[in-house]
Amino acid sequence: MIKKFTHVTVLVKDIDEALHFYTNQLGLKKHTDVTMPDGFRWTTVCAQGQEDFELVLTQASTDQERAMIGAASSVGGLETDDCRKTFAELKKRGVKFIGEPVEEVWGVGVMFEDLYGNKFYLNQPKH
Repeated sequence: MIKKFTHVTVLVKDIDEALHFYTNQLGLKKHTDVTMPDGFRWTTVCAQGQEDFELVLTQASTDQERAMIGAASSVGGLETDDCRKTFAELKKRGVKFIGEPVEEVWGVGVMFEDLYGNKFYLNQPKH
């Protein structure tokens, strides 16, 4: 039986550039950054206080992978206690949002993109 998710891979053009975006602009924490003997770089980030789920920043290495950056239909979800406040903070840091926070039945949310067009949904759930 599957117990929990631990990692999700995000294809990026440049790991250092992506690491800067995810840590400095989104405020995530660098969790792991090691280069394997074969040259593969394993770089992950996680939310502050949630080290059991990581985004793996993987540099696209083939034409097919490069074409997939930002084109995938999947959307990552990130939770916040105050969507409008987090939206304002991240916007000041240069994060590109698709619209403004909207009140939905499940809470308040807004979509944003990373440097390469990978989409994420910032959500403040209703309690």
